[in-house]
Amino acid sequence: MSESRRALVLHLAGGGEPIWIAVPADSADKLNDDLPKLLLADAPQPITCADGSSVVVNFTHVAAALITTMPSLGSVYGNRR
Repeated sequence: MSESRRALVLHLAGGGEPIWIAVPADSADKLNDDLPKLLLADAPQPITCADGSSVVVNFTHVAAALITTMPSLGSVYGNRR
């Protein structure tokens, strides 16, 4: 698996397993820079996935978020197969 494959990891305020969302390599750094603003936003925000699909995240329910290398195993939303 290429190191350029990145994912947004969301840890929800209510606990449980984190949510992994594959993001395009060319927009991962910008998304990483925007995370502080997104976590403070009062409105849901659209996120473009690596496969071109889109998800909407309500960051008011997210306790922590980060961009990291995708895992080799496991389910990742928006991952190109």
